[in-house]
Amino acid sequence: MSSRAKTLFVCSSCGGESAKWQGQCPACGQWNTLSALRVPAGGTRRSVARDGAAPGVAALGAEAAEDAPRLATGLGEFDRVLGGGLVAGSVTLLGGDPGIGKSTLLLQAAAALAGAAAVLYATGEESLRQVGLRARRLGLGAAPLKLLAASEVESIVAAAEAAGARVLVVDSIQTRASLEVEASAGSVSQLKESAARFIAFAKRSGTAVVLIGHVTKEGVIAGPRVLEHLVDTVLYFESDAGSRFRVVRAIKNRFGAANEIGVFAMEEQGLKEVRNPSAIFLSRHERPVAGSVVTVTREGTRPMLIEVQSLVDESRAQQPRRVAVGYDTNRLSLLLAVLHRHAGIALGAHDVFVNIVGGVRVEETAADLAVLLAAASSLEDAPLPQDLIVFGELGLAGEIRPVPFGEERLREAAKHGFRRAIVPKANAPRAAPAGLEVRAVATLAEALAART
Repeated sequence: MSSRAKTLFVCSSCGGESAKWQGQCPACGQWNTLSALRVPAGGTRRSVARDGAAPGVAALGAEAAEDAPRLATGLGEFDRVLGGGLVAGSVTLLGGDPGIGKSTLLLQAAAALAGAAAVLYATGEESLRQVGLRARRLGLGAAPLKLLAASEVESIVAAAEAAGARVLVVDSIQTRASLEVEASAGSVSQLKESAARFIAFAKRSGTAVVLIGHVTKEGVIAGPRVLEHLVDTVLYFESDAGSRFRVVRAIKNRFGAANEIGVFAMEEQGLKEVRNPSAIFLSRHERPVAGSVVTVTREGTRPMLIEVQSLVDESRAQQPRRVAVGYDTNRLSLLLAVLHRHAGIALGAHDVFVNIVGGVRVEETAADLAVLLAAASSLEDAPLPQDLIVFGELGLAGEIRPVPFGEERLREAAKHGFRRAIVPKANAPRAAPAGLEVRAVATLAEALAART
């Protein structure tokens, strides 16, 4: 490292830089998140070519005409989340809780890829023997996969170049260190420098690089959030405690749809694909129960049936509780206010609990109508029909607003045997799917009247 070096202070929350240390990050306002990063003076500058030649310039039309070459991982659900497979020269960041299955998933994908391309799996947390034992347990012992146990970024990049690797898996980015940075592995400076070197290698060589990242107790990838901005794709592993099902969600994807999900089941032989997620997230009761209704949500490009449950009980506290699992609590409070104002159903003296079955988190507003119908059903102790499907966004004026891909949602419901549907008026199809009776409603009052 150059003797002339300067010190920057980098925020571990947002990646913002500051010339001096302060208790609060000036960019995001978080406290005690600034850490020192020593860099060579002028180290970020790049000299111009001596012959004065300008960098190569390409026409947009020529570049846009070419499809990004992809490598299929052999796991259909993983390829779906990636947008069709790994893109040459891309960098993917996979995060998740300890033990959730990150290493297992990537070992399975790497072993499948190794049959068609050179793949290097660089481990920093396990020995080669440990990786070999896990591969044998998963039935992957015969795969032509190359393994490397090293912690220095420079050694990993050199080994990948020597092996002609088209895919490089790094497990994990927090255990890597660059010899150019005087800091311990996992520090802010090492994370930034290590990630930058892997990204530069990927773009230079066309190798697809996959980085495993640990997550903090807040559920975000440990280290500066700037890593998420640098890489091309950010994936998160999600799972309910005690559940054998795993969801891989795309938070960012420069080569495909964001918020796409892939569903897996953890078994002794590793992660198995779940090709019909509605079958696991949709719970059918033996008899109709109050406070339960099925809706159709859309995750990325996939419609999915999920059960929305609500429990409304008389509150014994001065401040009634509003608890939501898998749903936004603030939006629940808003919907309950609309229910009172436009339907005359007051829940101000009741505790309201909402649960999305299966550990899925619903981000879109298409579940609004299902949440309110489930709450009204629980309050009145009046079960809704088991063959009823409901979706629609609720406006503050009590109107039922349309949601995207309405006909696709109805086809998914009909495919799973539902016979009745309550949908926004603007989502009413010209011809309903065979066997499905569609009731189009414009207001919350109409929806409540149409539920029986």
